[in-house]
Amino acid sequence: MTSSETTQPLPTGAKNSRRVFVRELELMARVGVYEVERRYEQRIIVSVDLAVEDGYDGVSDRLRDILDYATIVKDVRNLVEADHVHLLETLAERIAHNCLADGRVQSVRVRIEKPDILPGCRSVGIEIERARSV
Repeated sequence: MTSSETTQPLPTGAKNSRRVFVRELELMARVGVYEVERRYEQRIIVSVDLAVEDGYDGVSDRLRDILDYATIVKDVRNLVEADHVHLLETLAERIAHNCLADGRVQSVRVRIEKPDILPGCRSVGIEIERARSV
């Protein structure tokens, strides 16, 4: 994500919100529809940006009082490693759904890039945004 993309607010209905993000998490994945993609793992880069309802009091200094980005990384890694998917869109939806399962998350932006697929391109990929249903 470019710096201009990271400054745009995600939609949220929360009065006070906090952004929690993971940028450019590099993972090996089994994703794609072509034979070579089904046969071999490939490098993907995942970025997740969440608008989180902010109930943190600013005083407690306890990890349990916030949404821990290490948990997001662990969950994304588990989803990516779970099984082969044909489409990046499917994987992005799974990641978004998992993030929104935490009641504090109001919206999520998921970006997945394949940096090694098309010659001449730094990367190709997709980005989705999902929000909690009201």
